[in-house]
Amino acid sequence: MSGLPTLLGVPYDASSSFLRGSAKAPAVIRDAMTSPSSNSWSESMRDMSAPGVLEDAGDVDFTTGDPRDAIESAARALLTTGARPISLGGDHSITYPLLRAFRPSCPRLTVLHFDAHGDLYDAFNGDRYSHACPFARSMEEGLVDRLVQVGIRTMNAHQREQAERFGVDVIDMRAWAAGVRPSVDGPVYVSLDLDALDPAFAPGVSHWEPGGLSVRDVLTVLQTMGGRVVGADFVEFNPDRDPSGVTAYVAAKLVKEIASRMLADDAVAVQ
Repeated sequence: MSGLPTLLGVPYDASSSFLRGSAKAPAVIRDAMTSPSSNSWSESMRDMSAPGVLEDAGDVDFTTGDPRDAIESAARALLTTGARPISLGGDHSITYPLLRAFRPSCPRLTVLHFDAHGDLYDAFNGDRYSHACPFARSMEEGLVDRLVQVGIRTMNAHQREQAERFGVDVIDMRAWAAGVRPSVDGPVYVSLDLDALDPAFAPGVSHWEPGGLSVRDVLTVLQTMGGRVVGADFVEFNPDRDPSGVTAYVAAKLVKEIASRMLADDAVAVQ
């Protein structure tokens, strides 16, 4: 899989269990990415606003049909062009149809999942497609060969059972504090829920879960991990809970750095 990193807005939050608002996030993240308050360069010295570096395919069209089908179709259409989608959610339920789109072109796939929550419920409030369930659906359908979760701090008995059932590598915050770090290789898809971060760094999320990762923690993993990043999603940013705007800039920073990482992977591949 080759081609440019390409933004895909997924303004969908109908599967949220607590608060709506994340459907507004794609536009707000784009605004932060182009704000004159900072420059467009990544930490690895790439100008992400330069022509032919980072593309934008607009937003998924939800005006007709099933939303999950629309998300899968939009991502699959991008993948057929060789682009590597960086999806801007939206709630975390969007990851399941995104992974359905990726699977045909990634017969081997590791997902590196940053989150306060495991999102492994078999069903949540009676909804099997809730934003609390995308990785249960993805694992039982065989869309992922290895799931590595980082930042977890809301584990309960059911989700622990699900993690054991699916063979998930869980690095919860106690393990992180003890020095455990993720190890990944091969094709890697990054799914980053903004509530993986401590709310001190990213308050603009629907579920505040203290005791999380710092922005630098996440950046260090993204910049130094093994494997080749083939796609990513950024989810659960809720602008309604972000009056200062700081979370928008955190999201924009992370998007810029994952796109730069994709380009770095390309540079290594051609050496």
